[in-house]
Amino acid sequence: MIEFQNVSFSYDKKTPVVENIDLVIEKGETVGLIGANGAGKSTILKLMLGLIYGEGTILVDGLQVTKANLPTIRQKTGYVLQDSDNQMFMPTVYEDMMFGLRNYGMSREAAEARVDAVLDQLGLRDLKYRHNHKISGGEKRMAAIATVLAMQPEVLLMDEPSTALDPYNRRSVIRMIQSLPQTKLIASHDLDMILETCDRVILLSHGKIVADGDCKTILRDRELLERHRMELPFCMQVPDV
Repeated sequence: MIEFQNVSFSYDKKTPVVENIDLVIEKGETVGLIGANGAGKSTILKLMLGLIYGEGTILVDGLQVTKANLPTIRQKTGYVLQDSDNQMFMPTVYEDMMFGLRNYGMSREAAEARVDAVLDQLGLRDLKYRHNHKISGGEKRMAAIATVLAMQPEVLLMDEPSTALDPYNRRSVIRMIQSLPQTKLIASHDLDMILETCDRVILLSHGKIVADGDCKTILRDRELLERHRMELPFCMQVPDV
């Protein structure tokens, strides 16, 4: 579903942010993208969407990420931003969900039916007419995911989906991610959330892939994680006696 072939990128044309990335993500996989700050996680998501361009080849469902293919690729791909305030820009959740559907030419009746179906699927019907500036951060994060799902993407890209959530809303987001059938690439520092939602993990360090494999195996490897400025998930740490 997703393929990177020798992909590199630098913002200043000197220092690589990602370097010689090769990876394949199969349809239906849920993959965690982890690494310390500056490892290149968000850059990889932006490269997939054609928000930035580097060297090498990126394929999404067989289509190369080029300007000519971007309209089709972006219809196949949903991007949940780290900051929901940058994603939810209409007055209400309903208007945000309708915006993309109507923009792609769907009739009002069909768009409203899609909105209701997604909200029902996620148990969020009570948010439909709520104003975005009056809902909690967790509710806004879930509404942002619902807005993306309304477009029926085949691939979901999520950048720090659990950031700044209280325990209840964090649990709600985890359950939502677990329930979704799409191919998912989740960039996050929340390794406990990655452990609960992903089968596979890709560990980045200084723009390079240093580990790629079974989620539990990598996230149990204290020496590997600490060598790349990370720590074991909280659930795997043994408390001091």
